[in-house]
Amino acid sequence: MTIETFERILGEHPFFQGLAAPQLQTLVGCASNVTFDAGEFIFRAGEPANQFYVLRHGRAAVQITAPGHEPVTIETVTEGEVLGWSWLFAPYKWHFDARAGTFVRALALDGACLRGKCEKDPELGRRVMERFAQVVVQRLEATQLQLLDVYGDTRPL
Repeated sequence: MTIETFERILGEHPFFQGLAAPQLQTLVGCASNVTFDAGEFIFRAGEPANQFYVLRHGRAAVQITAPGHEPVTIETVTEGEVLGWSWLFAPYKWHFDARAGTFVRALALDGACLRGKCEKDPELGRRVMERFAQVVVQRLEATQLQLLDVYGDTRPL
């Protein structure tokens, strides 16, 4: 796959719409193709968070796992969505697990590469942060809904 193809893919992706051509070219410099087989972990909570993923095909489950319990799926991320935000915040460790539910094809964007480029281009940094703030809020809302489903209204005040 060529750099022009990465630029086209990112430029057409809703998450990156509105970025200027030079900003997209900056992102392309941090991108690579990755695949995951169904059932394979994409990342695990507590491990280093070095990238995020733009899903191009398939779906992945964002999960919380507690010792002695089955994993709880917080959210399912599908084709056209972005997976992973922990690369953006020190100490750069994953907060959730992510597991491929089907075969997944994605672009991985290197977090250290992108953090460095955002430091050099504050406007790009602002735009990236705005987009990922929405991802974090969405993940927190999904977690809240899961907790309500697990605990319901049975707990006393």
